[in-house]
Amino acid sequence: MPRDPCIALVGKPSSGKSTTLNSLTDANAKVGAFPFTTIEPNKATGYLQVDCACSRFGKQDQCKPNYGWCENGKRSVPVMLLDVAGLVPGASQGRGLGNKFLDDIRQNSDLIVHVMDVSGCTDENGKATRGYDPLKDVEWLQDEIRLWIEGNLKKRWGSIVRRHTATKAHVVDTLQAQFGGYGSTAKVVARALAKIKDLPPIDKWDDEWITTVVAAFISERFPTVLSLNKIDHPDADKNISKIMLKYPNTKCVLTSAVTEVFLRKLAKQNFIKYETGTEFVDTLEDLPDSDLKPLDEKLMERVDNIRDLVLYRFGSTGVIQILQAAAEVLGLVPVYPVRNMNTFSGNSGGFVFRDCLLVKKGTLVAQVAKMIVGEVTIAAIEGVGGLRISEEDTVDVGKNDIMSFRIVPSSKE
Repeated sequence: MPRDPCIALVGKPSSGKSTTLNSLTDANAKVGAFPFTTIEPNKATGYLQVDCACSRFGKQDQCKPNYGWCENGKRSVPVMLLDVAGLVPGASQGRGLGNKFLDDIRQNSDLIVHVMDVSGCTDENGKATRGYDPLKDVEWLQDEIRLWIEGNLKKRWGSIVRRHTATKAHVVDTLQAQFGGYGSTAKVVARALAKIKDLPPIDKWDDEWITTVVAAFISERFPTVLSLNKIDHPDADKNISKIMLKYPNTKCVLTSAVTEVFLRKLAKQNFIKYETGTEFVDTLEDLPDSDLKPLDEKLMERVDNIRDLVLYRFGSTGVIQILQAAAEVLGLVPVYPVRNMNTFSGNSGGFVFRDCLLVKKGTLVAQVAKMIVGEVTIAAIEGVGGLRISEEDTVDVGKNDIMSFRIVPSSKE
């Protein structure tokens, strides 16, 4: 990924997408700067929680990131979020803000987080109802993207096949010429085709084969995480089971975004002590010697209900886990460039691991170096313990993820 990873949040009206976005982008007023050079109106900065490298070396007290923040070895790393509007059935025909929705994910997104109302209390248009099957929402989102790409492909299919035959091109090259406009690469196309069994030559493809190929391409180009929201609703359980059984290979996260926002608000007002991403909520009753404010009877009852219906039952509100699931699906690894490998400090002061970037697991060290220091000549790359790292080596979790670069002096211009 040559640019910052971008995660698109989609969801029908009243699914809880806006609440989820608010909970993911709430920086608790801890940081004002962010690393992205341009933030368009429909983009925001979210925070992915990772285990920071500082905790490996007992340097949690010295860790002060340039972007995001770190608390007790848990680092919140900025990621780009895209707030996509117009998700309703018929988007591929331009219904709602369908054209904008599809164009946004085409240009910008590396992964889709589909925020779903698993309570079944809103229909496909977001209107209040009872007993709606949210499984339909998964299906029509995939269908809308497929129909859009498939429709564009079929318009030119005759000429595509003629050119493919005349030039004797490889099928990957032919399809990449068509899918490149969706942010694809030849590797993505090749992986998609490898999923399909007994695929005939391209000139033998009928509509069914085209649909199969496009569906495989979508699964590679637009991987999806399902955020199953409103888990505290009584009807949620049966719908969650149904969705997870139907899509066992799709990453699902159980969430209650409204609960997360409420708890953070109480924590900011000093009514509770809340550790985001966990089940731990303490009130003045739990910590009588603290400076927490007392809760009135109504708020105390609501906190108790949240504990019983969400936190103790599911382990957390699930919101923090959304971006963690997205990073796992994308294979993102946090990498820490440092100036001094002995102290892990940067250019200024004694703070450690000031910078962190997210790169795809398996990325060559040479590519990571280019992201960090640009087009310069590198004399040497040093890892933990002073070990030399080859430019042809790769990064992984805990492997070559802390590096120092020595630049050839003449290349500094």
